[in-house]
Amino acid sequence: MSDKIVNLNDAILDVNSACQFENKAPYTDYSKIVWLDGSPTVSKADAEARMAELQAIEDAKESPEEIKASAKAKLIAGEPLTEEEAETIVL
Repeated sequence: MSDKIVNLNDAILDVNSACQFENKAPYTDYSKIVWLDGSPTVSKADAEARMAELQAIEDAKESPEEIKASAKAKLIAGEPLTEEEAETIVL
């Protein structure tokens, strides 16, 4: 599992990369967002929904330790590695 925590900044920019805004910690409170003049906006519902989707994607990712352990097990068993697993091997 990935350790990355997705916040509203990530979600808003994923929905519309042209958005310009300021936000304050903890970056998960939509009411703290200040949209800059002329910037497109993203609704609270859209931003929070996308934040949940992005976090689910991050949570589903294997950690580097998990990938390395999987690569080692496959090498021992003589099984082919994924590209991601192969990249963990230092020769």
